[in-house]
Amino acid sequence: MDKRYQMEMPTREIKITDKVSIGGEAPLLIIAGPCVIESEAHTLRLAERIKRISEVVKLPFVFKASFDKANRTSIDSYRGPGLTAGLKILTKVKEKFSLPVLSDIHEKTHAFPAADVLDIIQIPAFLCRQTDLILAAARTGKVINIKKGQFLSPWEMKNIIGKVERAGNRNIIVTERGTTFGYNNLVVDMRSLPILRGLGYPVAFDATHSLQRPGGEGKMSGGDVEFVPAIARAAVAAGVDGVFFEVHDNPSKALSDPATIFNIKKIKDLLFVLKVIDSAVKF
Repeated sequence: MDKRYQMEMPTREIKITDKVSIGGEAPLLIIAGPCVIESEAHTLRLAERIKRISEVVKLPFVFKASFDKANRTSIDSYRGPGLTAGLKILTKVKEKFSLPVLSDIHEKTHAFPAADVLDIIQIPAFLCRQTDLILAAARTGKVINIKKGQFLSPWEMKNIIGKVERAGNRNIIVTERGTTFGYNNLVVDMRSLPILRGLGYPVAFDATHSLQRPGGEGKMSGGDVEFVPAIARAAVAAGVDGVFFEVHDNPSKALSDPATIFNIKKIKDLLFVLKVIDSAVKF
């Protein structure tokens, strides 16, 4: 196998804040939160609960929540509070809990307003080849998390990374979130993880979106949330730098992705297992 694809090679360490990093010799990073901001009270409640869990497990944590889900299956689906209101809520998360925060942008005009609040700007999988969006995000100087499109091979991500680098930004994370497998289904090819990591930047694994059945319920996506622990364990055993989860305190009532969002009551036990696996892999 090409040496570029050997997982044992450390990736570049990316500093997210003074206390939180991903890649290199940094511990496994947990990125977690609701799919979309449902309300200020709900967002703050989840941020506090996940922070407490991360402190017990002793793993670094970035809170994620989308202020606008512009790629919902149906026009009737809930999208979130929008840029201005959403960023105000994420600002409260940062200030109240001293947490780094992540959200995604869908338009290039959102990049700099989002950069005033976010520690990580995420490029959605469906938009990962949108050059103007990527360049706008990269020029903020923030850490950029690029979701690998379901339609892309892992080696094609080299071209997308190159766009961010061309803008003078090398604060990059790449996230695997499954690959299209026929209609309304995704599959995770674990070979993707060493290939992505061989590109030199930290790799996160999205353990919830990877189990979606896109559009599988007609007006919304379905999914197989029961497999989250299994694929998360497999990804960490393969040597990723971080794991991404969407979590909720009442998954069946979640306003976005209820079929794949993970129950917050189950996250602590899983994180303990992932920490052990990560330690064994890095031994």
